[in-house]
Amino acid sequence: MNVKAYCKAVEAKDSRNKLLTPSIRILENNSPLMSLMNTDFNLIFEPSISVDYMYLVREDILAKIGRISKKLNAQNKMLIIRSAWRSSEHQQLLWDTKFEFFQKEHPEKSFSEVKKIVNYFIAFPTKSMHATGGAVDALIYDNAKKCVMDFGTNKGYDINLSKKCYPYYPKISEEAKENRALLIGLFESEDFVCDLKEYWHFDYGNAIWAIVKEKGFAIYRSISKLDISINTKN
Repeated sequence: MNVKAYCKAVEAKDSRNKLLTPSIRILENNSPLMSLMNTDFNLIFEPSISVDYMYLVREDILAKIGRISKKLNAQNKMLIIRSAWRSSEHQQLLWDTKFEFFQKEHPEKSFSEVKKIVNYFIAFPTKSMHATGGAVDALIYDNAKKCVMDFGTNKGYDINLSKKCYPYYPKISEEAKENRALLIGLFESEDFVCDLKEYWHFDYGNAIWAIVKEKGFAIYRSISKLDISINTKN
């Protein structure tokens, strides 16, 4: 499939999923949020824009991340956790920061044009799957080479947001394709689904997961703030 056809297919599926998301039934299983930082997994945590960020995920996901980490350790590699659960304030801060960045990068574009660019990759707080505790952003560190692996759009932790971030974008290096295949394969083996537009983003248990897996319902609702209905555990 050529680049144009691939991108068109991705964007059509993404639009469909966004239309379906509000209609997905959610039977919340009340799995609590737990910090990946309080495990014995051999992980790297990418510095967060949010102060005192704890990299929280649903308890159901902990063992999955542990198994992925163990498989990578056997290859002399480490899983990098970029982001997990985000509060509405965290998501808004991320959106605002990206907006300011793109405004400076593209002074020739109008407010609405920059907003459209940011919305393409950064969800509004009310629409982010990260609010469910079932989304994980990840990369891989190569211990032998002492660097973050090349995924085709990144320099270390920094990712250049463009259509090349679509997971199976045809025109990237063979090395980048292999590295994406490794990352995606590890998460898919644990029943996650890879985001259609971001090779580093994986969903489990939330509405997008339910759509892709053709489940009758999702098991995680959004949690905009830490509350008594979904208690966190250390």
